[in-house]
Amino acid sequence: MDVIRTLLVFFSVLALGQTTNRVLELSDRFLELRGESPWLIMFYAPWCGHCKKLEPIWNHVAHALYGTDIRVGRVDCTRFTAVATEFVVKGFPTVMFVKGDQRHVYKGDRLRDDIVDYAVRMSSPPIPHLASPQHLKDTVTKLNLFFIYAGNKEGHLWEVYREVAEEHRPFHFFYSIDATCMGEYTDLKYNPAVLVFKDNMHFFYPVPEETEIAENESTINASLTDWINHERFPTFAKVTHGNLHQLWKVKKYLVITVVKENKIGRITTDEDAENYVDGYKFKDMVESVIRNNREKYHEHFQFGWTGTPDLANSIAMERLQLPSLLVVNASTMHHHLPEDPPHHLTTAAIEVFLDSILAQSAPVYGGDSWPIRVYRVYYNARSSLEDMWQGNPVLTALLFGLPLGFLSLICYSIWCSDIMDAAEEEEEIPHQKKE
Repeated sequence: MDVIRTLLVFFSVLALGQTTNRVLELSDRFLELRGESPWLIMFYAPWCGHCKKLEPIWNHVAHALYGTDIRVGRVDCTRFTAVATEFVVKGFPTVMFVKGDQRHVYKGDRLRDDIVDYAVRMSSPPIPHLASPQHLKDTVTKLNLFFIYAGNKEGHLWEVYREVAEEHRPFHFFYSIDATCMGEYTDLKYNPAVLVFKDNMHFFYPVPEETEIAENESTINASLTDWINHERFPTFAKVTHGNLHQLWKVKKYLVITVVKENKIGRITTDEDAENYVDGYKFKDMVESVIRNNREKYHEHFQFGWTGTPDLANSIAMERLQLPSLLVVNASTMHHHLPEDPPHHLTTAAIEVFLDSILAQSAPVYGGDSWPIRVYRVYYNARSSLEDMWQGNPVLTALLFGLPLGFLSLICYSIWCSDIMDAAEEEEEIPHQKKE
C-alpha cells in the first residue's frame, strides 16, 4: 500500500528538475494523496517578491532533506486555491510542516539551516533518545544549543520536561539519555537531571528540594518552565526579525548590540566618521561583559546583537548611532540608551549602565501606550519611505507621484466644474433683466 501511495503522489506532482531541483510542484490532488508522510511546503504566489527571494533557499532546503522521509514541495496559491483555502494561507510566502492532521506554520528566519533544523525537529519524536555517549558527543559537536534529560523516564520532572519539550519543539532540540551515559561530560548533580548544552558549556536545572516538591508539585512546573525559557537562547544570540518575537518571551531585559552587516555578513565600519568606533571591537566588548559577569547578569538580561540597524531603530523610534547599545524591557516595551556616546563606552561603563537599569535609576524611553504605538507606526512608515527614496528615487516618485497627480486632476476638475456652473448662472440673470 505504501508503494502504491508513493507512486500516486509521484504522478500527482510535477518535479521542477530531475537533477538540480528536488522541490515538488503540488496541485489540488495533494489534498487527496498526501497520506501520513511528513511534508514541508511553501505556499507562494508568482508575483510575490519575498517568494522569489526564498525560492533558491527553498531549493537548497530540498537538497539538504533529500534522502530523509520529509518531502519538500511548493504550491502556487493563485492556481490551486483549494489547497490555500484548506491550509488557511494568509500571506506569502507561508512555510508549513504538514503530517497527517498535524499542521504548523514556520515563523523563524528564512535561512536554509534554520528551516532544515525545524523540519527535522517536527518530523522526529518530541524527545529523541540518545543511546550512547558517542551519540551525545556527536550531538554536542553538531548543535550549538539543546536540552537533555538524564535519568529514568518517570516521575513529575519527566512529565513536566515532556510537556515543555512538546511546546518548544518548533524552536529548540530536546533529548533524553541514560544517566550512565553522562559520565564522559559531567558528574550529575541530580538524578534525574535536566541540562542545557550551549556555547561549549553546560548548565544544570536546579531541582527544588524534595520538601518543596512534596508541599506543592507545581513548584517544578513553574521553575522548570521558567528555567528552560531563560536558557533557550545562546548567551550572545543574534537578534533577527525571525526570532525577535520569541526573544520577547524570555521575560528578561533584552540587551541589543547594534551594528551593521553587509550582504555577505561582514560588519561594516566607517573609518572616516568622526569619533569612529570599530563595530567588531564594540560587539566583542559587550559580549565580554556577560561572559565575565554571568552570575550577576544572566538572570536579568538576555544579551544579543543585530546586524540590521532598522530593527533596533524601529524599537527606539530613532536612528541610532552605529555601533550602539539598546536595552529593551519586553514586558513594557520601554527602552534604555546609555548616556555616553559609543566611543566613550568601556566594559566598566556598560556595567554601570546595566546596574542602573536594575536599580531603576536609568532614563526610560518609549513604552506601549496608544500615542507611542501611533508614533511607532508613523516612524516605521516614514523610515520605509526614506529608504525607498534613497534606494530608487525615480521609482518612488512614480509610485507616489502618479496617484497624487491623478487625485489632483480629479479634485481640480470637480472644483473647476463647480466654478463654471456658478459662472453660467450669474450670466443668465442679467440676460433675463434685459428681456
